[in-house]
Amino acid sequence: MTGPVIAIDGPAGAGKSTVGRAVADRLGVGYLDTGAMYRAVTFAVLRRGVDPRDEEAVLGVAQTVEMTVGEERVMVDGVDATREIRGREVTSAVSSVAANPAVRSLLVDAQRSWVVTRGGGVVEGRDIGTVVFPDADLKLFVTASPRVRAERRVAEAGGDVDEMEASIIERDRLDSTRETSPLAVDPAAVTLDTSGLSIDEVVAAVVAEVEARSVGGGR
Repeated sequence: MTGPVIAIDGPAGAGKSTVGRAVADRLGVGYLDTGAMYRAVTFAVLRRGVDPRDEEAVLGVAQTVEMTVGEERVMVDGVDATREIRGREVTSAVSSVAANPAVRSLLVDAQRSWVVTRGGGVVEGRDIGTVVFPDADLKLFVTASPRVRAERRVAEAGGDVDEMEASIIERDRLDSTRETSPLAVDPAAVTLDTSGLSIDEVVAAVVAEVEARSVGGGR
């Protein structure tokens, strides 16, 4: 059976991954975190001693890396990188890797193949509704204030809230101004500000949108 394609976009730390997983579970479809793909490539780039700003060398890594981005685990060149890809080192370098046009093209092809293979799914990232799946059954833009996003990140991984907030604001700037597939709100997307909402409330709102549009699904 062919399921829905639900595109979830939004800035770093807005809760896209948590919402995406929960919605996919409620609908009984697959889930793909495309941000984890860019982070996995970045992890490989750093592990191989490549400069994240060297576009040709980074592309070479992206073309040869062996990675599996699952719903619970991320494997990179045979190494479990699930925790490391969320660490400070990868977080500091991932914007450079994600801004590489050739790398984006390579990973967009992989993301589209993932959906074709599974006949649909919930896919989240920063250019899913605008670039990867412009004809998605439902497009969502999940956001929250930089302060709230910083507090969430620190609660998960530790650190200083002020430093994290500054880092998030800079990441937003880089993602929104890059030449290739910048972070943007698709005019057809439903915007959900999660700042004052629980995950359950956000998921309920998304499922209500799915039902209102009669977007069916199922594995």
